[in-house]
Amino acid sequence: MSFFLTTPTAIDLGVNIDHVATLRNARGTSYPDPIRAALAAEEAGADAITLHLREDRRHIVDADVRKLRPLLKTRMNLECAVTAEMLDIACEVRPHDACLVPEKREELTTEGGLDVAGHFEAVRAACKQLADVGVRVSLFIDPDETQIRAAHEAGAPVIELHTGRYAEAHDEAEQQREYERIVAGVQAGAQLGLKVNAGHGLHYTNVQQIAAIDGIVELNIGHAIVAHAIFAGWDNAVREMKAIMVAARVAALHGGTR
Repeated sequence: MSFFLTTPTAIDLGVNIDHVATLRNARGTSYPDPIRAALAAEEAGADAITLHLREDRRHIVDADVRKLRPLLKTRMNLECAVTAEMLDIACEVRPHDACLVPEKREELTTEGGLDVAGHFEAVRAACKQLADVGVRVSLFIDPDETQIRAAHEAGAPVIELHTGRYAEAHDEAEQQREYERIVAGVQAGAQLGLKVNAGHGLHYTNVQQIAAIDGIVELNIGHAIVAHAIFAGWDNAVREMKAIMVAARVAALHGGTR
């Protein structure tokens, strides 16, 4: 379980284990085991475990999802595309949360947010299908007011704001613009009564500004933690990320961060 108590200053960390599976699959071995990584992450302070079952099964596979679900002490956040196959799997496994994401076979990683407004009926139907079996639905979207309103109207109680453009900004001015978009998105979501999470591309030197935003409940981070674990060890990598996030939130609430 998390070492951190739930308080007004707390912010949750969802540890994404996809790239533990990427390393395993690179050589077709049974190690490193993403299940072991997930359980160790919980002990190190993770508040949730995130994993993306892609249609091409490039990292996480069906067996990982089914094996992990009953073992978790925290929450499973299953990312998946809005397809009949993936929705059926999610309804069978019944993770605590299902985050619906866009997906292209040729992409290295998820490149942008789900176009909820453009695929409204399909997304609304998916939200209802999952909610009917007790799965809380999250929609991974860009920090855009149109998409946020569409997510709310589609019946999703949670949104995850895509932070990729912030993380990949070429200069400080661009990063500041993207940061301001995220702040506005958090405010828009909160006004609609949505739980607001965020993630994508965040690492140990850019997460502080995002973690400091009052109103973000959870950050989902994976690649950076897996990469840092090579040098620091898995448990330490998880603990360090959680500590950085919480410190940034506490500092912001006490006037130490813009």
